[in-house]
Parts: sequence; C-alpha cells; structure tokens
Amino acid sequence: MTRALLASGTFAALALGATSALAGNLEEPVIAPAPAPVAVVPVAQGNDWTGFYAGGSLGYAEAEESDPANFEADGATYGLHAGYDYDFGSFVLGGELEISGFDVSAGGVDADSVARAKLRAGYDAGNFMPYVTAGAAQLNTGGALEGDDTGAFYGVGMDYLLTDSIRVGGEVLKHEFDNFDDSGLDLEATTASLRMSFQF
Repeated sequence: MTRALLASGTFAALALGATSALAGNLEEPVIAPAPAPVAVVPVAQGNDWTGFYAGGSLGYAEAEESDPANFEADGATYGLHAGYDYDFGSFVLGGELEISGFDVSAGGVDADSVARAKLRAGYDAGNFMPYVTAGAAQLNTGGALEGDDTGAFYGVGMDYLLTDSIRVGGEVLKHEFDNFDDSGLDLEATTASLRMSFQF
C-alpha cells in the first residue's frame, strides 16, 4: 500500500513537472497587423505648352459686305504664323502674329490678305489645348475696292501635341471691318483653318 501511494505521488509529481515544462515552452501566438489600405490617386498628366512656335495653315473663307448687302464670296486661305505660349499649370496664355493670303473675290472686289495680332487663352488638358482668341486684324483688298483697314476678330481653336515639338490644330475666326477704309462699307469674313506648328 505504501509503495502504491509512493508510486502514485511520484507519478503525479512527474506529470506536474512535465506539464509545467510544456507550459513554459508555449508562447502566445503573434498576430501580424493587416496592411493599411493604400489609396491610389490619379494624377493628371499635363504637358508644358510653354515656348515659341511657328507654322502654317490652310483653310477656307467666306466674305461679305454686310451694310449695304452687296456681295458674298468664298475661297481658299493659306498663311504663316508665329507665337509664344506660357503654361501656368491648367491655364495657358499666349500671343501670336499671323498673315493669311486669300483667294476670295466677288463683284470686282478682291480680298487679298489679312494680318492678325492675337491674344490666346487656353486650357491645358494634357495633349489637348482648347482656347479662345481675339485681337486686331488688317484687311487688304484690291480691284474695285482697293485699300486696307484695321478691324477686330474673335474665335475659338484647339491645338494638339502630336509630339514634343509638333502641334496640329484648327481655328475658326470671325472678322469685322466697319466703314472699311472710309468707304462706307461694312465688311465681314469668317475663316476656318487647319494649322500645323513646330514648338521650340
């Protein structure tokens, strides 16, 4: 009986010792925190429109004498232009000089050419730049109404950066010449042109 109790006590002591040893080797599990979500914010990829540019244009013109209504004519236009734009980030401001030859005549009156001094205000939409433009224009005529006079014009256009140095675009302009060259005639012209420019 004593041996049985002694054996039981020894077994119990060994069991408690083994349990303590095992418990001492157990560590609390380490749980790694979940990674924080990363927000992806789209960034607008704009282009820098700042710089000088120069190029040419081909287009179409409609001209008329509006007061009194005496003639209407249409024909081709062609021209050269040069200017400078400054990109403020999303707003582009610039100036341009342009001269366009006209192949427009009616009633013995020839619209020979128009020279323009432009202000342009545009929006930097990446590779695209829509803009508005206005300024002064000088019309030269020949034939039965030979002379020249300065009027105003306004219009809209758009440029597209084909490469870092090549722009293509289009423009529509409305011209008004009141009392042209003191003749008492009011002349108007609308032009639409395709343009190509090299940016420096």
